[in-house]
Amino acid sequence: MLRNIVHIDRDACNGCGKCVSACHEGAIRMVDGKAELVGEIYCDGLGACVGDCPTGAITVESREAVAFDEAAVAARQRQQQQRSAPAAAPAAAPAPAGGCPGTRAFGFGARAACACPSAAPAAGAAGTGQLTQWPVQLRLVPVNAPWWDQADILLAADCVAVAVPDFQQGLLKGRKVAVMCPKLDDPSGYVEKLAAILAENDVRSLTVARMHVPCCGGIVRIAQEAVQRSGKALPVQVRVYDHTGALQG
Repeated sequence: MLRNIVHIDRDACNGCGKCVSACHEGAIRMVDGKAELVGEIYCDGLGACVGDCPTGAITVESREAVAFDEAAVAARQRQQQQRSAPAAAPAAAPAPAGGCPGTRAFGFGARAACACPSAAPAAGAAGTGQLTQWPVQLRLVPVNAPWWDQADILLAADCVAVAVPDFQQGLLKGRKVAVMCPKLDDPSGYVEKLAAILAENDVRSLTVARMHVPCCGGIVRIAQEAVQRSGKALPVQVRVYDHTGALQG
């Protein structure tokens, strides 16, 4: 059938990811740092994403395409929500004797203590790391935890910890952290998760650390939208690093 449908110029796309959140139907995804349609049935052709594209890579064209399917959209959104929900722990799985289960949320160091023999030494001690909470992956961190109160939060792309030589002493020191990969992760639920953390806790600031490659820009978009949804006027600082770990901005 002939109908209006979104067209994405991959050459003009800069990988910012703004169109992904702008599309309420979830018809757009990031693949290899570029936006693309998930499938014709998910695009209603109204072009809500057009105005969010900073490079003009998205237009609406009239061509032969499969009909828009609202039921398929709803089914896909339910599937994404199920994937983003944390898996329930097996009821019969006992905690390791004398230690902390690897997936249990706990704080340690200066602000909270873990009642495990293997707890890390206080942050700032000579030769020690600066991590004071667990877990760190954005999908796994709890929304409500005592360490979020009065916290300066670092939202870091996965590669930053590897590329930046002084990640522990420079970026992580004095901050609570959540990490993610805006290119390889399924971002569904990330904005809502971060927004809930910011809204339900007395957070002082948010620092975003990303690599300079375009596909890493999505982490900034997620942070900015989360702050907006939280309803708080929270200061956000963005730090951009190149492959050598040098600060670009």
